Amino acid sequence: MTVAVPSSAGALTTRWRRTAGTVSGGLMRVLLRGAGGAVAAVAVAQLHDAHDPGVLCLLRRFTGIPCPACGSTTVFIEAGHGNWAAALAANPVTVVAALALLLAPLGPGRWWWELSNKRRNAVIGTALLLAWTWQLNRLGISRP
Repeated sequence: MTVAVPSSAGALTTRWRRTAGTVSGGLMRVLLRGAGGAVAAVAVAQLHDAHDPGVLCLLRRFTGIPCPACGSTTVFIEAGHGNWAAALAANPVTVVAALALLLAPLGPGRWWWELSNKRRNAVIGTALLLAWTWQLNRLGISRP
């Protein structure tokens, strides 16, 4: 069964697709991603202020050892409060990944998909290793 799409929605979709490779289209996508991320960060920060659930990472909660993604929620909470230095200190790899996703429509997204699977996996593995090393050091696990 087909669903009839109103002509204004169809025209908007066509226009959105047509601007995908242009600078103005890339900037619009970055703006929309940034606005969505900002709204989500402020919402998470407000929710955290109302109810702090404690440690969300199951690995850290049960073993005391942080995972590579530990601090990612804190990044968005601190960004939602406007504490950029604290967000960067919580997990710099998450900040870099968020910026890469934000700026992907301007070119880095094409660069990423042009890499071979082996190279992408190496980049992801390196990022996870760096993030985990950062978390172990930040939380004092690696110190005697």
